[in-house]
Amino acid sequence: MAIDTQKVQEISKSKSGSRLPLFGAAIALIVALLLPSVLNSANSSVYVYTMLYAIVAVGLSLLIGYAGQVSLGQAVFVAVGAYTAAILSAHGVPTILAFILAPFVSMMVALIVGIPLLTLRGNYLAFGTLALQLIILGVVANTTFLGGSLGIPSIPQLGLTSSLQLGSAKSYAWLSLVLLVGVLIVSRNLINSRPGRGLRALATTEIGAAAAGVPVGRYRLYAFLLSAAYGGIAGAVYAFFTGFISPNSFSVLLSIEFIVMIMVGGSRSIWGAVVGAFVISILVQVLNTLGTLHGLPNSMPAIFSYAAYGLLLVVIIRYMPDGIVAWFGKRLGRLTTASKNLD
Repeated sequence: MAIDTQKVQEISKSKSGSRLPLFGAAIALIVALLLPSVLNSANSSVYVYTMLYAIVAVGLSLLIGYAGQVSLGQAVFVAVGAYTAAILSAHGVPTILAFILAPFVSMMVALIVGIPLLTLRGNYLAFGTLALQLIILGVVANTTFLGGSLGIPSIPQLGLTSSLQLGSAKSYAWLSLVLLVGVLIVSRNLINSRPGRGLRALATTEIGAAAAGVPVGRYRLYAFLLSAAYGGIAGAVYAFFTGFISPNSFSVLLSIEFIVMIMVGGSRSIWGAVVGAFVISILVQVLNTLGTLHGLPNSMPAIFSYAAYGLLLVVIIRYMPDGIVAWFGKRLGRLTTASKNLD
């Protein structure tokens, strides 16, 4: 026990895991700011989806990489946020208010289901979250008030007033970027705070973290709630942007994509979540293009996706177990050390 406690204390005092250098982050932000101005409508839509995926991935990174809890049903909280925004706005609630309420509703759902779910461990928790997604989507598909299996069409555009709305893909691109930057700032401050150090200790060893005074159960629940709130934010923007949602919009495949994103980028890095979202978004577009070629069955995009994700995970686990960001960070560190030695 003493060994575990000492290890936890060392981890809690350390800085968070591998991250992009500040210069690289600044370049990435500049590129992200410039892109909406030069992209056409179709590519702007891909940009919006990438930013929204990154928001969800950052929350999932906090839950899996830092709190050490595996969720295979993260898309359900995106769905809750999307349906909250769609239903409230369809019943006369101002869209900006519906957008603000969406993450809170996602958090409330996470609180209700999280208390019993988080008593599970390991694979039991993972499959419990997957079962939760299947149950909720099944209920939605069979509830007329929620649009049933046909979904909810004609969702109004997000705006401060009925005359001041976001009407183009470029405007949603700017909004999604601002939201992602806000999520990154909140997450980075959290990770470098005292609770954040407790989360990193919790991911290493629950017993040691508890012995060091970390409130394990409470921190696990807080991480679960925050990841759900991020999903609710992304879901609300998605609903307003697409103007239509259905249970098929939040499939199990989408939850798997979120998992792959943080594994590819690095589960213990919020920058890794962003990089992973970017890589997987591009991969999804390529696979969808290949899967919709003339003569192929309608199921080919999903088949290509499952095959590509499996292969990608094998490569990442084998050669980059800590993700792309950590892998490049180590290589950059070695090059820097070697250059100093030469000098």
